[in-house]
Amino acid sequence: MATKAQSAEGSGTADSGVRRRDFLNVAAVSFAGVGTVAALAPLIVQMSPSADVLALASTEVDVSKIQPGQGIKVSWRKQPVFVRNLTPKEIAEANAVPLGSLRDPQTLAQRTKPGKTNWLITMGVCTHLGCVPLGIGEGENRGPYGGYFCPCHGSAYDTAARIRQGPAPLNLQVPDYKFTSPTTVEIG
Repeated sequence: MATKAQSAEGSGTADSGVRRRDFLNVAAVSFAGVGTVAALAPLIVQMSPSADVLALASTEVDVSKIQPGQGIKVSWRKQPVFVRNLTPKEIAEANAVPLGSLRDPQTLAQRTKPGKTNWLITMGVCTHLGCVPLGIGEGENRGPYGGYFCPCHGSAYDTAARIRQGPAPLNLQVPDYKFTSPTTVEIG
């Protein structure tokens, strides 16, 4: 037979359907869950990129003032980017090079956008040891092929920024870019 204490406890359970122990378990688990979320939220938020990193994800360049035969150096993701307006002569020289003679064969059309073959946009980092080649600034040594020249180890690039001589294994890299207007290029 049941004792008075068991009878009293049993009658309370039958009336409410929830025991005090069940309520305490649910409350403790809920409190622990809320505490875990509160502790992890700052850690998750700090892993998202900061505003300065998002700003470096792309950059816009106004190319309206770059005359044919000239170029500028801009910074994107803390690395130099060469933006060059090729002359018709430089385009013809680049197209006249047989692909079989190139170490890293690419045509000028593969390195530029359709309809914008005069705009050559490349990373300004030599593919040998990461130096910054000369040739983008006025009066700088452009090497024997009229493009870029890396004086550190003698890598020479042609007018399409393709490696022609020296230890560099690859052409200057072409970053992702698009023309957002006839005079504005978005890099990245």
